[in-house]
Amino acid sequence: MSAIPPHLSYTRDHEWLHDGVVGITAFAAAALGDIVYVQLPDVGATVTAGTPCGEVESTKSVSDLVAPADGTVTEVNDALVAEPGLLNDDPYERGWLFKLRVAGTPDLLDAAAYTALVG
Repeated sequence: MSAIPPHLSYTRDHEWLHDGVVGITAFAAAALGDIVYVQLPDVGATVTAGTPCGEVESTKSVSDLVAPADGTVTEVNDALVAEPGLLNDDPYERGWLFKLRVAGTPDLLDAAAYTALVG
């Protein structure tokens, strides 16, 4: 598993958040296996922390994307929709999911707490 970036905030559902950018962690991408399809929320959609807002489908399973914060989606990563494998290759940079105008955040984990969670 790749290093856990120290500047991001994390959820127990293995999403990350930084300056309104949302993604899934390398731990989640590895657990899913080869990702073949991503369904992202629509631009303008309102999402609520802790609730599903999209899906990630791999050769193993389909998993919900869970919003890490409350807010409004301002942009989605169209490159990811065209090339879902970016989530496996580069989950912290090119594999970001969507951008959010954050209206409220729950208690998120720092890198040390997330590292302890995933062991």
